[in-house]
Amino acid sequence: MAENVSGEAHRPGRIEVVCGSMFSGKTEELIRRMRRAQFARQRVEIFKPSIDVRYSDEDVVSHDQKHIQSTPIDSSASILLLSSDIDVVGIDEAQFFDMGLVDVCNELANRGVRVIIAGLDMDFRGVPFGPMPALCAIADDVTKVHAICVRCGNLAYVSHRKVTSDKRVLLGETQEYEPLCRECYQKEMRQGK
Repeated sequence: MAENVSGEAHRPGRIEVVCGSMFSGKTEELIRRMRRAQFARQRVEIFKPSIDVRYSDEDVVSHDQKHIQSTPIDSSASILLLSSDIDVVGIDEAQFFDMGLVDVCNELANRGVRVIIAGLDMDFRGVPFGPMPALCAIADDVTKVHAICVRCGNLAYVSHRKVTSDKRVLLGETQEYEPLCRECYQKEMRQGK
């Protein structure tokens, strides 16, 4: 294996998933890995769902305002069309994409592309979210990151929705969601009934 500028060995295609609740640093970790790839002079492209316009219409932006240029897209099929001659593909908010994302990521990895995916592993009800469970299953590496429970300080388990809505997809921030550990989430669910 040849080494690149940063001393890392060139790796064959692979899939890396960064998952967890809201406010756990998923996007920040995606940005960190993508910036390292850029520093290593690798050709990178980052995609996000076009519905995610919370901080920027185009950039991927973390809660602490770190950002990196991205391409907003409507479907996972667009990733294959827009990623020719790319060494590293980043995908943010993967839970919002269609199930075709699993095949897209496999195809890219099989072509020798490093694919880095960030997304919520569960929705606000604690139910596995979109293509994330399947992406975790096919990944070469899965990193689960944790926020801190705002009630007790333990590791957070889920993104608890604080506003009334049954819609599965509801973009929001701290006004709409809070990270809770399993015990505090269960208490909240019992009180809410």
